[in-house]
Amino acid sequence: MKTHDFRSDTVTLPTPAMMAAIAHARLGDAARGDDPTVNELEALGRELTGKDDALFVPSGAMANLAALMAHEVRGGEVIVESGAHIYNSEGGGLSVVAGGVARPVTGEQGVLDADAVRQAIRGAADLALAPTRLICLENSHNASGGRVMTLAQMAAIRVVARQAGLPLHLDGARLFNAAAYLDVPITHLCEHADSVWFALCKGLGCPVGALLAGEREFMQRARRAVRMLGGGMRQAGLIAAPALVALRDPYPVHRRDHALAAELARGLAAIDGSLVDAGTVQTNIVNCFVDRFAEDAGAIAAALRERGVLANHKASKIRFVTHSQVDEADVAAALAAMAAVLDRPARKKG
Repeated sequence: MKTHDFRSDTVTLPTPAMMAAIAHARLGDAARGDDPTVNELEALGRELTGKDDALFVPSGAMANLAALMAHEVRGGEVIVESGAHIYNSEGGGLSVVAGGVARPVTGEQGVLDADAVRQAIRGAADLALAPTRLICLENSHNASGGRVMTLAQMAAIRVVARQAGLPLHLDGARLFNAAAYLDVPITHLCEHADSVWFALCKGLGCPVGALLAGEREFMQRARRAVRMLGGGMRQAGLIAAPALVALRDPYPVHRRDHALAAELARGLAAIDGSLVDAGTVQTNIVNCFVDRFAEDAGAIAAALRERGVLANHKASKIRFVTHSQVDEADVAAALAAMAAVLDRPARKKG
């Protein structure tokens, strides 16, 4: 039985072109700055983000943590959207390692409002309070089904941050998804942040890694933080080489993923309107709510797995993520499996 894997866009395997790049990668000691492939990737990261410097790191969690440390949040508050990955899914590193205190603010489907951010900022005058040290945004927003902040929404919060004298960090794990949806290069999103990172191992399909970028002084501190966290790598050109392949023309790949997610969402809505509001699906994540059929989505996810369809679940939600290694046949299989599990007719493609 063929497996149709919608668990995450992190499950992709390197393409033949990526494997060829790995085989022919020029190598050196990246921690000493002399791996030519890593240096080429970091130069491309500077160009793509429009920042002074970029650093290749092993993971997005490390990129976020190093940014928190470089922004010197220890003893202060960090404003985050209440569903943000940096707050909910990174092991508490914000507090345990970086020494900051999360100040969660609930957004509209993951999108923070500038006025709400302004009201959440705490100054240093009241000695009983931890002063705000940093504002964090996430675009696209994972927990909200890949929701995208517009450039205007980001710009408004950027104004708030500048007025308060605060830096702004952008968790761009799926930054190319947001840019593809907005039909702009990622540089336009990066303009509204002091620091930013994007994943190489999600929609770009690389096996591992992320790029963290920012202004020169910030990046000097970030490089020290990454070394402290164990991110100093040696012949890392082996894992940097696939990124150079993926970044040649990344936007069409992401738009294809979005089209597949939209097709999946429409099909799920046709099976039962309570499963998903297809109109809210913007990028490559489809949150499917099964509370009408089961208190716990685990049983439905298990039944899908028996039919070869893999998807993550939590509470009453099943999450499907499209990526470069699923296609229309996989979407059709997922819809047929869901219809069978719920004992409802699947929509036939007309």
